Amino acid sequence: MVTIKSKSEIEKMKEACRIAALAQKAVEEAIKPGISTWELDKIAEETMRKYGAIPAEKGYPSGVKGVPNFPGSICASINDEVIHGIPSKKAILRDGDILSVDLVAYKDGFNGDCARTYLVGNVDKETKKLVEVTKQAFFEGIQYAKKGNRLGDICHAIGEYVESHGYNVVKEFQGHGIGRQMHEDPGIPNYGKAGRGIRLEPGMTLAIEPMVMAGSDEILELDDGWTIVTEDGKNSAHYENTILITENEPEVLTIL
Repeated sequence: MVTIKSKSEIEKMKEACRIAALAQKAVEEAIKPGISTWELDKIAEETMRKYGAIPAEKGYPSGVKGVPNFPGSICASINDEVIHGIPSKKAILRDGDILSVDLVAYKDGFNGDCARTYLVGNVDKETKKLVEVTKQAFFEGIQYAKKGNRLGDICHAIGEYVESHGYNVVKEFQGHGIGRQMHEDPGIPNYGKAGRGIRLEPGMTLAIEPMVMAGSDEILELDDGWTIVTEDGKNSAHYENTILITENEPEVLTIL
């Protein structure tokens, strides 16, 4: 069921999203060769708690028997790690890496979700392009995030833009509605047909998140039960914001 947020709920959403964006900013400022993803995880958590929020990803249930709940406050995915990378003292960033950071701040009953892929030191031209295309794919998609349009209009625009640059989107994972729960209806794939899906209405809050692979669209899950990597070992990038459907243009809630 897709929920329409009231004015008071939207204000709470905006605050959770603001804090998520502040946590991303704190992580971005700390990124450099030699730092561990464990250290970045602590920075993100401290920032969220400073503003009265908690990291919603910490302890998130795997839903799979034998796989522990997610241990980190952020998902920290390096290079060919697509999503759900577990922060670790052993995961040290090196010059030329890219790092995708996905985090969710929870405050006053609502969630704010955003992801960024950061360049670490001197990154090669082709990898920079992958990161730029992934980010732009989000903005191509939300051009259609308007009252009366169909959800598929967003999905189609993202997929077409990504593929026009010779890349692939992840098919097995997708964006989602968001609010009181981190993951709500509707599911929002990064591909699809225009003119399909539910009609967009003011008050809907959606997490739009292109996940883009430089090579094939095949993925693998590591033995930790969380980390998703590209099968061919090529890099992957991720860009996400929580948005609000309004009477006019969409409002991006997780950009400061």
